[in-house]
Amino acid sequence: MKLSRLPLFAVFLLAAPAARATVRLPRLVGSHMVLQRNQPLPLWGWAAPGEAVSVSFRGAKVQTKAGADGRWTLRLPAQLAGGPFELTVQGTNTLRLTDVLVGDVWLASGQSNMEWALRDAAGGAEATTAANHPQIRLFNVPNRAEIRPLAELAGGEWQACTPQSAAGFSAVAYFFGHELQQQYKVPVGLIAAEWGGTVAEAWTSTEALRKLPDFQPALASLAQQTCSFAEQEAAYATRLANWQRSPEGQDHGLLPGQPTWADPALVTTDWKTMQLPGVWEGQTPELRDFDGVVWLRRDLTLPATAANQPLTLSLAQVDDEDSTFFNGVAIGGTRGYATLRRYTVPASLVRDGRNVVTVRVTDNGSGGGVWGKPADMMATVGTTTVPLAGEWLYRAAYDPASRPRSPFPGGTQNFATALYNGMIAPLHPFALKGVIWYQGESNAGRAEQYETLFPALIQDWRTRWQQSALPFLFVQLAGYMHDPAEPTDTDWARLREAQRLTTLTVPKTAQAVALDLGNADDIHPRNKLDVGHRLALAARRVAYGETALVSSGPTFEKLTQEKNQLRLTFGNIGGGLVLQQAADGQTSFAIAGPDKRFVWARAEVQGSTVVLRAEGVANPVAVRYAWGNDRPATLSNKAGLPASPFRSDNWPR
Repeated sequence: MKLSRLPLFAVFLLAAPAARATVRLPRLVGSHMVLQRNQPLPLWGWAAPGEAVSVSFRGAKVQTKAGADGRWTLRLPAQLAGGPFELTVQGTNTLRLTDVLVGDVWLASGQSNMEWALRDAAGGAEATTAANHPQIRLFNVPNRAEIRPLAELAGGEWQACTPQSAAGFSAVAYFFGHELQQQYKVPVGLIAAEWGGTVAEAWTSTEALRKLPDFQPALASLAQQTCSFAEQEAAYATRLANWQRSPEGQDHGLLPGQPTWADPALVTTDWKTMQLPGVWEGQTPELRDFDGVVWLRRDLTLPATAANQPLTLSLAQVDDEDSTFFNGVAIGGTRGYATLRRYTVPASLVRDGRNVVTVRVTDNGSGGGVWGKPADMMATVGTTTVPLAGEWLYRAAYDPASRPRSPFPGGTQNFATALYNGMIAPLHPFALKGVIWYQGESNAGRAEQYETLFPALIQDWRTRWQQSALPFLFVQLAGYMHDPAEPTDTDWARLREAQRLTTLTVPKTAQAVALDLGNADDIHPRNKLDVGHRLALAARRVAYGETALVSSGPTFEKLTQEKNQLRLTFGNIGGGLVLQQAADGQTSFAIAGPDKRFVWARAEVQGSTVVLRAEGVANPVAVRYAWGNDRPATLSNKAGLPASPFRSDNWPR
């Protein structure tokens, strides 16, 4: 389908509100808002070119004129906390904003763990019911990906914190803001701009990414775009619909007049194999970027005692939808990538000997397949349990190469600069106290790149807000995915290291360690209260100057070799170091000699140090702590805060 080019004036309409003969304000500047205390306050809007505009607030009046493009900007003098107040904007018309507070404004951003709603968090029902806090105000930024920076948000308005407004708001941001409001007794404004499953480069501006060589191809592609994301996606939807109506786009496993691919008698000699649980993108080259339908099959051998008995079929989680068959008969289907599949098979379908389990999986984007714990894949009949994890047959429902390719395979929300353009650019220069950030899961396979990308994002936002010391606090990745018994090196360990290094190289940053708050089986741990609390501790120290406060767990400072042992020195010991053993008897410390082979070490606390030794390592030279996906957080301080995972070596994988 040919994409039409927008007229120049229409592009301008998308980029900024049209100049009118009446004064207009951005959505972020409205009744019920919180303005940042103790800072000059930038305000902006639109009017007719050259139109005189004045803003009056708490006895101060500031005047300016709209520029040739109709935009005006001015600064109110710094204000002490308080309210509610009225703010008046006057041009040829008059706007009166009511119930305006002055306090501290925090921007909360990132991906799904920041997006996770209060009502869905652990204790969320009780927290939501109690969320009557008139001194807390909430602003939810709608999701929007754009090719060019926008001057205005897609929607949103300030709301007083009530059970109704808080229920769907970011749980982490809510718990963080509530704690700070209780601590300092000033109004708190929370702006939530987050989108699940997104990469850091999508939240970074074009100007910042130009300095990073890895993103030059993406920026070059962006510069060539002549149509909006929405137009290109609409054109793709049309191509996809036409393909789905064509013979090539039919599910060959469900063709009329032919046996379905769930038929036990089907010949499957041309089917390939994959390991389940496991998403297909990571193990099947032809499905590496495939979003669509794949059929999965395997035989299930049962003893004679199981025949004609009801059977429970457990299939872990399916990303995203499944239709499940037993011996060719449909027994259930579920939507939702995080829902455990468990189906009851009628006794009449269960046979002695060979049975066939078939799962038709529909993947709507990102990972596809069966995922979760191997222990959650089984068939149970009476006292017999048969594991189903392992090798399965698979076949795509059609030729993957025939399906039209999306112009944005990861979604427009993962295109470089897209979320900065649509969700962050319209927010500045609204004055902030600081930023809280929970993101990194989607960049976990590119930790080395993240070491430069993440600091670049922080500097970018500080530049945009013209606040060079804007506090930037972030959550280190929580525990997720099981580890093998022996020490290992993982993408998540490397990404956590990139995050930790940021606190060492970028001023006015701090991380909230969340290793112990994770869930090995769920990328979305539900304990958001403690995440918010640890961010609040970091804010109290970094943003509010409580320098004596113990705001983090022990931080690794240096390693000293002492013959056959290593001595580690820590800061932030918070009254003393506390070392526990994990359930497997280990302490999460591993050491290695010059051969670079890590083995578990015995650990002993001696004052502000930890001494490590291990049998078979006569000349230890390196240490790694909690290095993996979900290693137990065994080291903390007496303030109850865990140490960050770390390593002393810089060895490549």
